[in-house]
Amino acid sequence: MRASRRRERWWFPVFVGPFVLGLLVFVYVPILWSAWLSLHEAYNTLTPTRFVGFDNYARLLSDPLFRDSLLVFAAFAVFIVPLTYVCSLGLALLLNGLKWGQAFFRSAFFIPTAVSYVVAALVWRFGFFSGTRSGLLNSLIRAVGGDPVNWLGGGDSLYWIALVTVRLWLQVGFYMILFIAGLQRIPPETYEAAALDGAHGWRMLRHITLPQLRATSVAVVLLLLIGAFQAFDEFYNLLGSIDSYPPYGRPPLVHLYLIAMRNGQQDLGAGGAGTMILASIIVVFGLFQNWVLGREKA
Repeated sequence: MRASRRRERWWFPVFVGPFVLGLLVFVYVPILWSAWLSLHEAYNTLTPTRFVGFDNYARLLSDPLFRDSLLVFAAFAVFIVPLTYVCSLGLALLLNGLKWGQAFFRSAFFIPTAVSYVVAALVWRFGFFSGTRSGLLNSLIRAVGGDPVNWLGGGDSLYWIALVTVRLWLQVGFYMILFIAGLQRIPPETYEAAALDGAHGWRMLRHITLPQLRATSVAVVLLLLIGAFQAFDEFYNLLGSIDSYPPYGRPPLVHLYLIAMRNGQQDLGAGGAGTMILASIIVVFGLFQNWVLGREKA
């Protein structure tokens, strides 16, 4: 018996060890090295050349374009977080109540999550939102007698429609699965008791389903915020060349990329400082959500 338990203890590091090693090598070490680089001058090299303290942070925070990029993130998050949350929860509620075809519809909505963001952005750019007459949306507009629209290069902010819809299509299926998992953990007896008390429809959703999904909702919102901070591929591939970005088409990662590629030099010190600023904001959001959840439980 004791020998069997000792063998079981050895399996834990065997299974967990590779994951922990990967987490250290690909997550924590890069974060720590970025923090170290952010305090140094480092052009075109991963080796710090001169200690500059917090000069890189001051330079970024005094840059109006970087501050605008944070506003772009805020605007993007205002659109994409509630939309994805509502659409994912709505699909989860619909599919969880199906008597047949659940596996098919789950797969159909989940498949887009396997598509590369780069590929999806290019399809959106050249297929759906192309400014030419052959683009899908412009073809539909022309079919009803309208004039073609320059979706991505005009003076208006129509490019936000493309940015939000491509991200929505790519990630709704993933969060739908998370909500379905949360819904299946709710005991059926809870709904039966509520139905006996006369609850149905909106009342049941408000007083039973949403409170029972509180932990899942917190996790979903946090992941959506982190994903919005990491927005890069759709902006970079939808909005064209580096010099043609509209004023409010640069989220933080795109702006840091443009800084790094300025004059052919990779300013890794400024990139590290930007990474630390974004990581700090994400941590603040996470702590705030945990505080809100703790107060609600209390």
